[in-house]
Amino acid sequence: MATAFQIEPPHTGSLPSADGLIGIIDIGSNSVRLVVYQGLTRIPATLFNEKVMAGLGRGLAANGRLGKGAMDNAVTALRRFAALAAGMGVTSLRTVATAAVREAANADEFIGRVGRDCGLTIETISGEAEARGAALGVIAGIPDADGVVGDLGGGSLELIRVAGGEAHERISLPIGSLRLDAVRKRDRRALAPFIRAALDKVEWAAAGRGRPFYMVGGSWRALAQVHIHSSGHPLPIVHQYEMPASAPASLVRSLSQLDLATLKTVPNLSTSRLPSLPGAAMLLAATVKRLGSSSVIASGFGLREGLLFGQLSPEQQRLDPLIEAARSEGARQGRFPEHGDMLFDWMDGLFDGAETRSDRRLRLAVCLLSDIAWRAHPDFRPERGVDAALHGNWVAVTAAERAALAQALHYCFGGAGDAPVLGLLARLAPPALLARARVWGLALRLGQRLTGGTAEALVASRLLREGDAVMLRLEPAQAALLGETVQRRLKLLGQAMGLEPRVVLG
Repeated sequence: MATAFQIEPPHTGSLPSADGLIGIIDIGSNSVRLVVYQGLTRIPATLFNEKVMAGLGRGLAANGRLGKGAMDNAVTALRRFAALAAGMGVTSLRTVATAAVREAANADEFIGRVGRDCGLTIETISGEAEARGAALGVIAGIPDADGVVGDLGGGSLELIRVAGGEAHERISLPIGSLRLDAVRKRDRRALAPFIRAALDKVEWAAAGRGRPFYMVGGSWRALAQVHIHSSGHPLPIVHQYEMPASAPASLVRSLSQLDLATLKTVPNLSTSRLPSLPGAAMLLAATVKRLGSSSVIASGFGLREGLLFGQLSPEQQRLDPLIEAARSEGARQGRFPEHGDMLFDWMDGLFDGAETRSDRRLRLAVCLLSDIAWRAHPDFRPERGVDAALHGNWVAVTAAERAALAQALHYCFGGAGDAPVLGLLARLAPPALLARARVWGLALRLGQRLTGGTAEALVASRLLREGDAVMLRLEPAQAALLGETVQRRLKLLGQAMGLEPRVVLG
């Protein structure tokens, strides 16, 4: 994967390193947020994340200026963020501002006040740079994204065509969630024409026809949470949650009938987002219709992640974020850091080159995570594996793929074939994928018992499929490693594959 552009590095200070703490303060039209990351890596761990709804953009629609109260709220939040960053020992802190500060007539007053009171230097990034950052953020979290990214902020909507790890056509439209809310409050009938007039400016809309629409921004992620809740989807994770193209229009209708009390029952839905939801839903429905999108996919990554991703080398950008995160987690919690890769190679012969790229990728992730539960009580190791797979902070992985990881780790850690959680996994992934994942887990369980974690035993053995048999080939010098438990686990693997288990020495 290559990127055709880079987000500009910070104008002051040195570039962040893989070792230090990196902070990004994002001053948006609706919220002000500080996120602290653990180093500049492919998917850096988030150590701290705090948001304050300052509403800087609320005054723009009325008089083109930032309101005094909103500026006071923002400065109070920024003063706290600066103190927190200093206390945490953040080595690289970047403060960026988007549409509200970019367009306000009194932006210089606000920027100067933040410099004096908070000691922060604000970068006001252009609509072009904001669009590029949002596109890079989606690419960072969904590397094979091929469609149109839409980043809805409080003051603007950025639309960017992405494909092949690159951004192509892009446009910034002045129809953020705060502006939508202001128009809606003045005259509900004016909202649809206001949206239509803005979207008519997207001359390259046909480039999105038949492709997914990737939605970024707090208001749109809140819509995804509403849809997850109302549809009864069993995995309440927003990133890479996919809705049919018809869903936004359905949300417009349902939101018109729901009261605030009902919306407040939606888990994890920020009450500060509730007023913006009707306008955000109308805009989403109109955008999907204008583009002819095939589906709608939520992205938990956006501008901030794009700013970091743009500073990685091309080699780092091409790394698979799921594999890198699984490798890091396996090294942190496992006993034998090299074992995951070795187990992956050890069982390769079971599949005889017939795996899809997607299956090989998932199997490698499972292998890298195959030792993360050893500290848990033996009775709860399967539960630990399922929880890590389903609820881990992974990206570039669908709900079905999370279920496959959970299925594999459940069996890897000795989970029962009639465990209730398997019913949940069956709602998330197709039977064929879950059957393959069960084989991965049983093979891992066999490999771990055979070797006891020793690399020498893995090198001296191989798991193969030959004809109607699943074969464990072992060098004669390692014959003492065979035992009743090994034989039993080989038999279970054979049963799962519909093959005869065999052991061959030599």
